[in-house]
Amino acid sequence: MDFFIVNGGPRKKFNTAQLLEKASQGIVDELKKNHDEGDINIHNVHLYDLDFKGCKSCFHCKKIGGKYYAQCPIKDDLRDLLPKMKNSDGIIFGSPIYFGEITGELRSFFERFLFSSFVYGGESNAPKRMPIGMIYTMNVTEEICTPLYSSIFEILEGNLENVYSKPHSLKVYDTYQFTDYSKYENYAFDPELKAKRKEEHFHIDLKDAYDLGVKIAQDSLKI
Repeated sequence: MDFFIVNGGPRKKFNTAQLLEKASQGIVDELKKNHDEGDINIHNVHLYDLDFKGCKSCFHCKKIGGKYYAQCPIKDDLRDLLPKMKNSDGIIFGSPIYFGEITGELRSFFERFLFSSFVYGGESNAPKRMPIGMIYTMNVTEEICTPLYSSIFEILEGNLENVYSKPHSLKVYDTYQFTDYSKYENYAFDPELKAKRKEEHFHIDLKDAYDLGVKIAQDSLKI
């Protein structure tokens, strides 16, 4: 079985990356109950390492009977990756939230990943349905996030549901952003409160990420 763990953020060892690692572990541990370890392949993708752009509106993916129908023909680092992901057994995406949105890299990726299998007014032509997970990390608290960002997340997850499946969603709030707050200009966050939040709550977020991975594995066995 093949699963993709997609880091839409620039950092490979901080909050988003750590949560994705735990989610990956949840997938493997759950599937070991039903499969040999050798049958489980986890593919880690760091979007900031890839050379690609968003959709170019060429519409080759919509051309009936065309060579690239339901495929994205753009020749870049997504050309071979997208078909593999579309035929995988599950995907978990992670992204920090910048100005209320997922990163530009992940947004551009979704334009290609979703649009090539999206059908105007019809059923998805994706090669298969699969479980999807979304992990969001952000500096703001849940009280600030909910009224401001909820509709943004709902639109994205609604598009994912339309093409692949309704995502399992984890929102991680009030994250610890800097390793040393004294080195950076910051007037909005109290470093001591940030450190206290990380110490008291991030281990819970990691457990929630692990549980999300378990759900992805369980769903993959049902499809």
